Amino acid sequence: MLHVVLYQPQIAPNTGNIGRLCALSCSRLHLIHPLGFEINDRNLRRAGMDYWQKLDVHEHDDWAAFNASDKGPKRLWLLTTKATQSFWQAEYADGDGLVFGNEGSGAPEWLHDEIGDSQRLTIPHGNSDLRSLNLSSAAAITCYEALRQTKLLED
Repeated sequence: MLHVVLYQPQIAPNTGNIGRLCALSCSRLHLIHPLGFEINDRNLRRAGMDYWQKLDVHEHDDWAAFNASDKGPKRLWLLTTKATQSFWQAEYADGDGLVFGNEGSGAPEWLHDEIGDSQRLTIPHGNSDLRSLNLSSAAAITCYEALRQTKLLED
């Protein structure tokens, strides 16, 4: 199983889109609190997340609670603009977790340090004047590359 980990996401539609991605790809979604929104029918409906009931989602009070969970990934990859290794260079395995920081400030520096340089990945882009992709786009691109490599989701 692939794990998608959102560290303190701020925008309900992004989380809804990623939840839909996880439901369709049979991946587990981890939400690290605090969230920038409430998980309720109104927010989920706005995000088009009528799949939420079929989603394998785990909420964690904070990073420490996530680390202590027995439902978490075996190994973590942090997706960030502060990496030199492309997400295409990683060799993903069953049980891996893809960690994404929030939309406003990304992942905190201590999380970069905890995960380490060798497990930090970036999504290359051609326009150096722009920061990065939208969170849900980045999650989709990376998730499907990991699923392709691990063959966790076949044709």
